Amino acid sequence: MSTDTIPWDQAATMIDLEGRTPIIGTIRDCAMHFALYKPHARENARVLLTVPVHREGRKTRTWLLDPPEIAALSDRLKRETQ
Repeated sequence: MSTDTIPWDQAATMIDLEGRTPIIGTIRDCAMHFALYKPHARENARVLLTVPVHREGRKTRTWLLDPPEIAALSDRLKRETQ
C-alpha cells in the first residue's frame, strides 16, 4: 500500500493498543505524534482512517494503518517539510 495518496488534511484517529487516550485530528497530526513516540509506543500505535485505502493483495480496502505504514507517513512528512 502506498501512503503517498493519503491527504494530510484527512481526518484520522491514532489509537494505542494499550488503551492510552486516542489522538483525534488529521493524518498530519498522527504522523507528527508518531515521530515523537518511543519504540514501544510505536509498536502499539494504529491509525483509524475516515476514508479506507487499498492494500496490496486484498480484495477490500482497509480502515486501519499499522506501524510500518504510519512510519512511512512520518517519513513522508519529514521529506516534505525539509
